[in-house]
Amino acid sequence: MTYSKLVDDIILSPNHSGKRSEKISKIAIHHTGGIICGRDLARIFLPKSRGASANYNLGSDGIIVLGVYEENRAWTTSSSWCDNRAITIEVGNSTRGANWEISDFVLDRLIDLVTDICMRNNIYPCTYTGDKEGVLQKHEWYANTNCPGPYLGKKFSYIANEVNKRLRKNARKNSNLYRVRKSFKDIKSQKGAFKSIENAKRCADKYKEKVFDDMGNEIYPRKNNKSIDTLAREVIRGDWGNGNERKKRLTQAGYDYYAVQRRVNQILS
Repeated sequence: MTYSKLVDDIILSPNHSGKRSEKISKIAIHHTGGIICGRDLARIFLPKSRGASANYNLGSDGIIVLGVYEENRAWTTSSSWCDNRAITIEVGNSTRGANWEISDFVLDRLIDLVTDICMRNNIYPCTYTGDKEGVLQKHEWYANTNCPGPYLGKKFSYIANEVNKRLRKNARKNSNLYRVRKSFKDIKSQKGAFKSIENAKRCADKYKEKVFDDMGNEIYPRKNNKSIDTLAREVIRGDWGNGNERKKRLTQAGYDYYAVQRRVNQILS
């Protein structure tokens, strides 16, 4: 199942059409029309009666929650044409009414997320053309709504430009490197970056660290031998704590927190 490594939590909505019928080539950015944290935003789309969802829910607190896996078509824009092609993102506001602003922090998180989506789906450049031809899409083009609101709507050109800057910067970096770190997000812990996996393994053995590929996947050493299902049931039992404590403990133990949380959600659904 495909999703961004930037997500802070997974709260899956049942409201989607299953596998997309088109290649991902668009990104539709919406606003919530309210101030709401990421997890509460994702929970809005849990009831089937809601009849709506988004691939990602970015709250007013900057928390990013996966709502629908990227390979599945969410129900977001009132358009099957758009939803089949677009990763959709709901964004929490920082003010109500009038301009429906979003904070600078949330805007930066949004740009990070759009950049990551473009990188993994080979979308370049990220374009905003003011119509459906571009990569960035607006809900108001498909339904009788003012979404994404005046403030965010005026930021689309800026978002596209900032995303492209980051994509170009990333392209200049050495690609296909194996990074030796404590965790992929802990950049300061890096002991080296290698084109050779064998050299990376030797470095990891020396410093008792882990090897990650460019996508942040831990590829060495092998993760601990408990199954995802066993871990999920331990989580439900309370063995791993809650919230950030659970995430930290599972990650430090060498497990994929998101895979475990996904299985927890499946068991409890």
